[in-house]
Amino acid sequence: MIDAIAVMWKRQIKTYLRSKHRLIGSLAQPLLFLVAFGFGFGPIFEQAGRGNYIQFLIPGIIGMTILFSSVMNGMSLIWDKQFGFLKETLVAPVPRINLLIGRCLGGATTSTFQGIVVLAISFLMGYKVVNWALFPVGILFMFLISFLFTLLGTSIASKVEDMLAFPTMMNFMIMPMFFLSGALFPIDNFPSFIHAIAIINPMTYCVDLLHYTLGTSASFSFMLDMGVVVGLMVLLFMIGTYCFNRIET
Repeated sequence: MIDAIAVMWKRQIKTYLRSKHRLIGSLAQPLLFLVAFGFGFGPIFEQAGRGNYIQFLIPGIIGMTILFSSVMNGMSLIWDKQFGFLKETLVAPVPRINLLIGRCLGGATTSTFQGIVVLAISFLMGYKVVNWALFPVGILFMFLISFLFTLLGTSIASKVEDMLAFPTMMNFMIMPMFFLSGALFPIDNFPSFIHAIAIINPMTYCVDLLHYTLGTSASFSFMLDMGVVVGLMVLLFMIGTYCFNRIET
């Protein structure tokens, strides 16, 4: 059973590394946000007395990179449906849950790698890690967040047949999650009704967890952030397992 997980993980990694255009394209959007917001809003942020905007922005951009790439990993499941590879794997004499775990681990690995690349680039913009002792923990949390949203994308993709509709659905979902997460601006400046939405947004706690380990001070407690992330991961794993088991061969 472990071999099935390893095979699916390795396939996701190989598929990612073979697509150079995907690698380059996945970094274009975060870099655009880094340059546009980092240098555009940086002086305004500092004049408002909120400190160095680059230090605040980078964890949010890393979270954005992980969110977008992780959810879009579900696209590979739809491709496998269309071209018959998924049917071949589902009829294999291994539990489907192992196939799901392997796919999600592979997707989480590639998304974490993209987040690390963005983090490395951010050092060129003057970003500094506040506490290096928490840096390895930050990388671990990047992987957990990647796994969480890969589960989300895979769960939805297991119910979607149209590969053209999937990106539209995901953008409709993840764009509000990103902009209302406090990734670009502190949530304490939001109007009350927007702040209420941010509080129930799971991405808010993921970004806050990255702030805690990689950047400036967090808005919530560490235990609250971890509780939300782990709780959602368990919930989505159960939903994803159910949806994956319901796929017809």
